[in-house]
Amino acid sequence: MKKFEEYLLNGYRRENGKVGVRNHILILPVDDISNAAAEGVARLIRGTIALPHPYGRLQFGADLDLTFRTLIGTGCNPNIAAVVVIGIEPNWTDNIAHGIAETGKPVAGFSIERQGDLKTIEMASRKAKEFVQWATELPRLPIEIKEMTLSTKCGESDTTSGLASNPTIGRTFERLEKMGATLIFGETSEVTGAEDKVAENCATPEVRAEFLRTFQAYQDFINAQDADLFGSQPTQGNIRGGLSTIEEKALGNVEKMGRCRVQSVLGPAVEPKSPGLHFMDSSSAAAEMVTLCGAAGSVVHFFTTGQGNIVGNPIVPVIKLSANPLTVETMSEHIDVDLSGLLRFEYNLDGAADRAMAMLARTINGRLTSAETLRHDEFVLTKLYRSA
Repeated sequence: MKKFEEYLLNGYRRENGKVGVRNHILILPVDDISNAAAEGVARLIRGTIALPHPYGRLQFGADLDLTFRTLIGTGCNPNIAAVVVIGIEPNWTDNIAHGIAETGKPVAGFSIERQGDLKTIEMASRKAKEFVQWATELPRLPIEIKEMTLSTKCGESDTTSGLASNPTIGRTFERLEKMGATLIFGETSEVTGAEDKVAENCATPEVRAEFLRTFQAYQDFINAQDADLFGSQPTQGNIRGGLSTIEEKALGNVEKMGRCRVQSVLGPAVEPKSPGLHFMDSSSAAAEMVTLCGAAGSVVHFFTTGQGNIVGNPIVPVIKLSANPLTVETMSEHIDVDLSGLLRFEYNLDGAADRAMAMLARTINGRLTSAETLRHDEFVLTKLYRSA
């Protein structure tokens, strides 16, 4: 097997110096009623991706701020070469377009009011065609791992997750941290019962205090609902896979940190400001968390699964890893890295990390992940509360 160090990494260097591994042209609807126009453009112009979503109207306060931050962050992601923004009215459309334009990348905004869908689709399609033809001539250039932001999440976890695939990511993150990469993990609900492990790994007393405050705020929110999380945390798939409590699940989840020190606690969809490992206060729902990581600048996502979560993302390649022999056999089309050999003592944890790192290099250099080839383009916004 070729080692990570043997690969010459190539990617796309954006106008603001950020480095991406894909070269997408994004058609970004600001709100739910602009989805049809955005999808109309994407159907007409080869090489574009529309991101339909169900929100954006009558949101307010922190909920609206998060939606805007996620949309702007998604457009700013280094895997995006250029963006066409489409909204129903000009103010919010301009807000999103201007936020993305701060990166220096090409962006154009179109509002449907006083135009209608057909005229908007025509104008936006002409601009999208221009962007596609420009972007297809951009060369891949030599890049370094220290220039990248990477992220991780686990889903449909089982006993093999805590025994093998999650520790593999922990060892992989230790290596990436030493190389100077920026790393994101999170899933606030899924550290319940192992929050002390995260707190112990915080780099400073201030970071530790902020993590504990963030964690307690989540606990307070759950308790205020007077609801039983059993069946949601752990999920039915987790229970089937042998994880009977959230504490068991959490102890496996935090293995993905390895021995990295947590440098900061991020709000959802907030970009890290320094290299190293960062904890994002995020949903544990698979598509939501990957979407938030993409909005925070992640260009590749490691996703470990036991029972077989199949989530992907339209702009961030998701590398799927599993150590469950049954999942690897029955859902092989979804798995990029088979780690079941670790449980059979065919190689050790460093050997497993070698496999994850090699797949990372291949993905950076253009190999499509299983989720990408299967068109798993899940883009899901996090909603904080009901709209007005």
